[in-house]
Amino acid sequence: MRLTSTIKKIHKRTPKLAKAISLATATGVIAANSFGGSIPLWLMGVGKIITGAPIADKTVIKIATHWISSNNALIDNMLPRKDWRINLPDDVHINGKYLLVSNHQSWVDTSIVQYISEKRLPLTRFFTKFELIYIPIVGQAFYFLDFPMMRRHSKEAVAKNPALKGKDIEEAKRACALLKDKPFTLLNYLEGTRFTKAKQAKQQSPYTHLLKPRAGGLSLAINALGEDIDGMLDMTIVYPDGVPTYSDLWKGNIKRLGVDVRYIEIPDSLFAGIQNGGYENDETVKAQMFDWVEQIWHEKDQLITNMLADFDTNPKIKDT
Repeated sequence: MRLTSTIKKIHKRTPKLAKAISLATATGVIAANSFGGSIPLWLMGVGKIITGAPIADKTVIKIATHWISSNNALIDNMLPRKDWRINLPDDVHINGKYLLVSNHQSWVDTSIVQYISEKRLPLTRFFTKFELIYIPIVGQAFYFLDFPMMRRHSKEAVAKNPALKGKDIEEAKRACALLKDKPFTLLNYLEGTRFTKAKQAKQQSPYTHLLKPRAGGLSLAINALGEDIDGMLDMTIVYPDGVPTYSDLWKGNIKRLGVDVRYIEIPDSLFAGIQNGGYENDETVKAQMFDWVEQIWHEKDQLITNMLADFDTNPKIKDT
């Protein structure tokens, strides 16, 4: 990583030039890895679909892990000095099965999840639209890696064809079932969209730093995977210097970042109710689920306030 170390030194001497070099280098490395890895990923992915061979599945995951590790190496070796405060439970492990919820502010969030997860959490998946499968390389990678890819039906489509009612739920359960026999981290952004002040005002959100949470996707995951998970995790991400763009990450503009991951406990009665399909059919279970999620969100809102205050009261920049 001599080149990246050199770029890191340039950040101290000529920041503007270094940002341009960092962005160009990262773009080149990520593109090369994406295209270079697409051929073996395709071959192993097709082999996995045709034969169901475990070795093909493991190889697909290794290819994805290598891609993530390469990106993380760029962050560690190329970007300038940064104050990234990351906290994870000591007992999470790479072979575990976790449901992960998080606030959502930027496209950078997913890269941060990949960064903090390396060698500590299993490969992260998240719900995606089935239509993404038609996007070259990325869509097929999602499919081969068993991302839960869902076909959603609009209210208009259901009105025209009542047989479609409930198909979304069946599709989600089927998609989640693909993860049952392997380690996974299934990520759910409960706000359903990236946070902006405009969205917050439109929602009349009761939170200082968050949009209103949604419970449907998480309840589906609990219903489909609940008995198999090792724990539920809540991740809180803060960007003290403002919400970054994806290019900001690779330019080295994210000097300060806070990430806190902790276990959350779901009440036994709520868990049992969701496992029995109550979220879709029982208004009492649905109300209990919303109350629980809102409690988590109120605690997260206060945590964000505390994390931001800590950056202000304890400023520091560490060499990495």
